[in-house]
Amino acid sequence: MSKRTSTKYKIDRRLGENIWGRPKSPVNRREYGPGEHGQRRRSKPSDFGIQLRAKQKLKGYYGNISEKQFRKVYNEATRQKGDTSENLIGLLESRLDAIVYRAKLVPTVFAARQFINHGHVKVNGQKVDIPSYRCNPGDVIEVRDRSKQLAIVLEAVQLAERDVPEYIEADHSKMTVTYVRKPAFADVPYPVHMEPNLVVEFYSR
Repeated sequence: MSKRTSTKYKIDRRLGENIWGRPKSPVNRREYGPGEHGQRRRSKPSDFGIQLRAKQKLKGYYGNISEKQFRKVYNEATRQKGDTSENLIGLLESRLDAIVYRAKLVPTVFAARQFINHGHVKVNGQKVDIPSYRCNPGDVIEVRDRSKQLAIVLEAVQLAERDVPEYIEADHSKMTVTYVRKPAFADVPYPVHMEPNLVVEFYSR
């Protein structure tokens, strides 16, 4: 598990975007970055800066995973057939923490990571406590019986700020989720504009 040394809202403010689309994001009130120099006028970024920002935004969206882990996912995407940027998104969306978050079992991707780490989730009947666990189409994810009445779960399923995407089937009455298929980039409901093609360019330099 990668350690997150800054709050999730600092990620929003550093990037200047509400990357999770949450109503409480401070970017909704303050579009400038955090810290004493946050309000300084920003210079026009270079091509490298634009690519770096695209990488930081995508990496931050999935819980600010470590650079080593993110690079490992990218390397795997390059080895697969087809478009590398599409493969990258498909692999990121196949992570267990991403699926738990997409299924609205928890309110944030950070909560998904903690929820899995604490042993509240089973995949195909077996307990899995690794957030980066790679799920395959057809896998069934479920909340353990003793965890189904946790307040964080009951509150998350009521959230109106996002919907469960079509590549995931969620039964909130049983607290079960089926990962139907690996999504294409266009299928993923990002609340902000993501540019995985620039991430590929960044690592291809």
